[in-house]
Order: sequence, then structure tokens, then C-alpha cells
Amino acid sequence: MKREEILTRLAEIERELKKRRAENILAQYNAGERVHKKQMEFHACKKRNRWVFGGNRSGKTECGAVECLWILRGIHPYRENRKDAFGWAVSLSQQVQRDVAQAKILKYLPKSWIADIVMLSGRRDSPAGGAIDQIKIKNVFGGISTLGFKSCDQGREKFQGSSLDFVWFDEEPPRDIYEECLMRVMDRNGDIFGTMTPLKGRTFIYNEIYMNVKRNPEVWCSFMSWEDNPYLPKEQIELLENALDKSVLDARKYGKFSDGTGLVYPEFDESVHVIEPFDIPREWQDTISIDPGFNNPLSAHWYCMDWDGNIYVIAEHFAAGMDVDTHAKRILEISKKLGWKADGRGRVRALIDSAANQRTLSAVQSVTELFCERGILADSRVNKDVFSGIMRVKSLLRGESGKIFIFSSCTNMIEEFKNYFWAEDDTPVKRDDHCMDELRYYVMSHPAPPAKSERLSPVQEDKLKRIRKAKKRGNFG
Repeated sequence: MKREEILTRLAEIERELKKRRAENILAQYNAGERVHKKQMEFHACKKRNRWVFGGNRSGKTECGAVECLWILRGIHPYRENRKDAFGWAVSLSQQVQRDVAQAKILKYLPKSWIADIVMLSGRRDSPAGGAIDQIKIKNVFGGISTLGFKSCDQGREKFQGSSLDFVWFDEEPPRDIYEECLMRVMDRNGDIFGTMTPLKGRTFIYNEIYMNVKRNPEVWCSFMSWEDNPYLPKEQIELLENALDKSVLDARKYGKFSDGTGLVYPEFDESVHVIEPFDIPREWQDTISIDPGFNNPLSAHWYCMDWDGNIYVIAEHFAAGMDVDTHAKRILEISKKLGWKADGRGRVRALIDSAANQRTLSAVQSVTELFCERGILADSRVNKDVFSGIMRVKSLLRGESGKIFIFSSCTNMIEEFKNYFWAEDDTPVKRDDHCMDELRYYVMSHPAPPAKSERLSPVQEDKLKRIRKAKKRGNFG
């Protein structure tokens, strides 16, 4: 073959490859150097009820559409595939279906994969301009999968009867439709997944999914912000920030829930700040912080700090309806289990709200004195400046002055981070804030990083090496 013929043939091959790439945008999803890590976390999750709460243009809708097509085509890289999958894409209205969910599906769906299209309105040969009822998709195993489009304005009755492999909610559905769809996936042990910007505030999805009040082990959620999207240029982010009112930035930028006044800590991200427990070196142990309560919950957490100034919240005692004796006994039991540092008489040190110094008319001793008598050496000289404390915690969450990590076993502190909102008078809402209060007492005590011991045992040296390696790999944020 002559050189000219070879060059001609190579040019033809390149044109064909370019044509195929243009026809199969799905093959380019998260390919190359720019990988949307939050999207891949969603796809890799094996939970059956998983949600992405994302800001506008964070990439949340793309991952919902791609998840549908991977399942329908039988090419999901992280889940068991079947040849006849059946699922629904649910939008708020038929118009939103056409403009958002349907448009994303058609964007990623090569025409060669389509076996048939059934239209509700519009032309079958031009589906983007109408409303689709169903798309039949050729499966790699030789079967035919089906994606049905539903809109919430049809009412609950239109969601009854079918057995499904999955339901994708594009934005938050009404509760009755969400519950009906849970029934639809039960027969096939199917999945529910949703992608939404939480503009409605703290609705049932906030409780059912984000707070997971029922402790459902199959529930998972993640947040996507503008910064998570590698395809969104920084100059566009700046334009969006300048164009939006600060009161809606929590939802539209970070995908955070709001009640109209905003989260105190929108910077909190469970995937970054919550870690699995590990053996903390004794040298990192710092102190306990307590927000006292008897009818109301008493909150106590055990705080450590590494040599880089990073804070670790490693254990908690959180209970209501107990007297000082019971609280003190429990705190000492947890301290003993942790191997927490104590003096020669087994007493441990703690910070405590200065309100614990007050005596009632019927009390001979203050709460602080009662704790001290029971082995909790409580220091009430804490800085209670709320605004300064919040700014310090925000700085830690952003990693600007050290970082903060919370063990996953500290469930009450994690819930309060997610449920801590501003009131209209620029102060936090005084409700379910006991952990947040004693966290501020600790961070405002400005603890110095512990001095590194010059005499470490071989076991301690090995632990520290493993921890530092884990931090370099990004396991601790």
C-alpha cells in the first residue's frame, strides 16, 4: 500500500472514530483528566436509597441520568446488571421533564441504542421537542430495557401498580409519591436515587434522608457544590456568586438545606469531616468538654489534637434525665475505656459551661463542685463568645487553621452540625445545640498542639507512620 493510500485510510479511521465519539457522549463521561469525584462516589455507592444534594450546575443531574442509562444498558461498573431493567425518571411536571431529565437522558443516549420511543406528545422522530412516555433501550445482554417518564403533577394514582428496578427523582417529590415509589421497587429489590437542590427548606426529605431519623442502613447522601464540578470554570463560579443573594447561596451553591435563614455551618461535609475511629496516640489526648443538662441532654465529648493542630472528636456521652452521679460515672467509664489520661487519683479534667457554677436555693453545691467531687475536674473558665466561637469552628471546617475530624460514633454531634441554623436575629436557633456549645468551649480554649514525645515505643512509632501515610493518601480529608 502506497504512502498516500495509508494516509487516506488513517484519515478515514480518524473521521469514523470522531463520529462515534460524538454519537456516544456517555463514553466520555468522567473520562480523561477531569474526573468529577463526587459523581463517582454516588455511582460507586451500593446503598439502595441514595441521594445527591447539589447546587445548581454542580453536576448532580448528569450523574442521575448516567446512572439510569448504565442500569438500562446493562453496563453499570459498580452494580449487578440485568438484561431487562425497568425504571422511572420522575420530574415535578411534564414541562420540567422535557427540559431537564428527558433532555439529559437524550444527551447521553446514543441513537443506536434506542429500540423504540413512545411519545405522550410531539413527534417520535424528534423526541426532544415533545414529552416522552417510554424509551425502549437495547441491552448488551440481548434484552430490552425500559425507562418510563413520570411527573408528580399526575398524582399518586399514576404511580401505582408497576414493579421497578429503580426510580430516579429529578428534584424533590411530594411525600406521597416518594412513598408510593418505595413500594414500586420492593418486589425487585430495586433502588431509589434522587438528585436535587433543596430549595424548599427542611421538608420530609431532610428528615428521611439527610438526618436519616429512622436510622435506615440503606440510606446514603452526599453534597455537590460548584467547586466539586471540574467542568465549571472559576470565572463562572464568581459570576454566579455575585448574581445570587447570600440568603440562597447555601442551597444554590452548596446544595445545603435551609429554612430561610441558613445553616450555621454549610462548610460541614460528612464525607470530609466524619471519619471512622482509629487508635489515637496518647500524646494527642487533650481534654473533655461538657455542656451540662439533666432534664435537657448533657453533652460531653473527648477531644484530641495532633502535632499539626488538627482536632479529633473521638467519643461522646449524650443523655438526658440523669443526675450528676450517673453522668459522672458514665464519663469516667468512657474515659477508662479510652485509656484517657488521669491524675493519680483517677480524676479527669474537663471544660464546662460557666452556668454550672450557679446554685439554686435548694442546692448546697453547684454542678461544677458536684462533678469535681465525683472525679471530673471541671474548669468553668470558658470563653462563651458565640460569634467568635462559630468563626473559629468555620475556620477549622475549611481547614484554614488546622482541621477538625469527628469519629462516626459521635452521632449526636454529627446530627447537630447538620441541624444547626441561624435565627432571624443573627444568632443560632437555641434548639438541639448542646454539642455545638461545648465544641465552641473547646475550640475557644485555644489548646496548643501537644509536644512531641522524644521517647516513643516501636508500636507508637508504627501507629504514627500509618496515620501520617493515611493522611497523605487523603483518608482524613
